[in-house]
Amino acid sequence: MADQEKSPLPVPPYVLIFPLPLQGHVNSTLKLAELLSLAALHVTFLLSDFSHRRLLRHTDTLSRFSQYPGFWFETISDGLPDDHPRVGERSMDIMPSIKNVMAPLFKEMMVATDCLRSEHWWPVTCIIADGVLSFAGDFALENGIQLVYFRTISACAFWAYFCLQEIIEAGEVPLKGNGMDLLVKSVPGMEGFLRRHDLPGFCRVDEVSDPLFQIIKTETGQTPRAQAVILKNTFENLEGPVLSHIRTRMPNLFTIGPLHVLKSRISEEKTTTISPLMTVSGSFWEEDQSCIEWLD
Repeated sequence: MADQEKSPLPVPPYVLIFPLPLQGHVNSTLKLAELLSLAALHVTFLLSDFSHRRLLRHTDTLSRFSQYPGFWFETISDGLPDDHPRVGERSMDIMPSIKNVMAPLFKEMMVATDCLRSEHWWPVTCIIADGVLSFAGDFALENGIQLVYFRTISACAFWAYFCLQEIIEAGEVPLKGNGMDLLVKSVPGMEGFLRRHDLPGFCRVDEVSDPLFQIIKTETGQTPRAQAVILKNTFENLEGPVLSHIRTRMPNLFTIGPLHVLKSRISEEKTTTISPLMTVSGSFWEEDQSCIEWLD
């Protein structure tokens, strides 16, 4: 009897995760990456060169993630000079740099590597990108790749960002420094408690044409085009009313916080020899341990 052709092996899900290259965003997204790795997905984590160097210098994150056979890191320039601090008031310098430098580099990388195929030659099936990296979303949608946006802020914060156009039309921004205790009434569901001083610092501009203000407004406004949105820093019982408002625009909304609890459940259910990274540090700077003696 002639040998029958073997059926091709099923292609496993292969996810590219791309955080905004700032401390809090990378930290949160590493936790999401671990959840997906525990679920046996193949994951490429795209870091800026600066973030990668910092993690190598101050943490064991890279070596500890090596216990996941389907996980690996790739790097890309964020466009800022090596000596730029990327913290405090200067952290937002990264936004125009991302648009002007990182975006074209990302497209070039993805095309040159055929959508970052893994060592096993499986194509990327989903891009999970920070919600302000619209160029990653552009590439996903142009190439038929599933797109998920990941936001590291609370539901209330995200909804206020998303409603910036309504806030502008109501004359509640730009903030001129007066009436900061006045309620912001143009964000549905938050009319009774959101005040002008609760809005983020980038709203405290003289004109709404301010470049940073416009970048964040535009980036957040394009979120509904994704197939799904993940909010890491919240859960249903915490911000249910606001989540209901968000779902009128983005029905496939998933709240997965707090991540460390979910990670514990998954690791308990998995029959695997991989030990979950319960206390991984993702700090870009050396951590100050001097408080430990006092706490003990």
